[in-house]
Amino acid sequence: MLEGMNRRDFMQLGIAAGAAAMLSRTLSAQAAPAAGQAAQPHASAATMPIKTTKLYDNIYLLQGQGGNMALQTGPEGNILIDASFAPAVPRILDAIGTISKDAPFALINTHWHGDHTGGNEGMHAAGYTIIAHDNTRMRLSTPQTMKLFHTTTPAAPAGAWPTITFADTLHIWRNGDALDLAHFAPAHTDTDIYIHFPKANVLHVGDIWFNATYPFIDEGTGGSIGGMIRASEKVLAVAGNDTQIIPGHGPLGSKAYFQKYHDMLAAVRDKVAALKAAGASEQEAVAKKPTAEFDASLVKGFMNADTFTGIVYRTL
Repeated sequence: MLEGMNRRDFMQLGIAAGAAAMLSRTLSAQAAPAAGQAAQPHASAATMPIKTTKLYDNIYLLQGQGGNMALQTGPEGNILIDASFAPAVPRILDAIGTISKDAPFALINTHWHGDHTGGNEGMHAAGYTIIAHDNTRMRLSTPQTMKLFHTTTPAAPAGAWPTITFADTLHIWRNGDALDLAHFAPAHTDTDIYIHFPKANVLHVGDIWFNATYPFIDEGTGGSIGGMIRASEKVLAVAGNDTQIIPGHGPLGSKAYFQKYHDMLAAVRDKVAALKAAGASEQEAVAKKPTAEFDASLVKGFMNADTFTGIVYRTL
């Protein structure tokens, strides 16, 4: 069952899953959708293989060009977390097909960004019902401005919009495990959720965690450094010492590594806050290199130290 859903939504989800069982995976893979949100610059996602890593009996990590995905398989229907870019859909379907012959059930979005939702339309066409936070549907159904990149993203096609949404928490029991979904207060965006599989001891935290790189915080859609720190504290409260934590980007991690990430966020926040309180401008704060002690290990991502410092300054 799904706690927090009304009866009509639950029935619609069941009907969609039943209909999906009759779809041909081959036809679904061939019927690739038009390029979805933010997908056009990432056409190479169509050819990049999807790497699969088994984390538990029926839980897999899927990694391609976009954000990290996860898959729960089982006779009650496959559940996918995130959907990369639109051109990756045939690759994703192929990867799922090599792991499981079970029918599609649901696609869960960790947040609204196109490297996690670009494949929504194609996965929906393949039989997956889309579940996400209320704000994810709102963001996908209207144009959005990415402040850092000075770009406006058009609304996604209606087929990419979540049809089941929730405000705070949602609980699903499927394939021998629970899935606990919970909304973070605005952090990376105002749409972020985590998905926890308690029995499998696997936790997908989306872009709350960029493992081994500085994170991107989308200040244009509610993100802030304070929100990221509060969200990371929530992750630490949920995760156990042996929990396998899936970041939005980067390698699979542990609670110990996530703790170091949280401590980095807090340390940079405190240093930048002190500079700002002392009257430093954003440029002056960046020039002081408040991230210096972390740069050697975290500077390798697309978000460089100076850009990250500027975001921290502006979102304090």
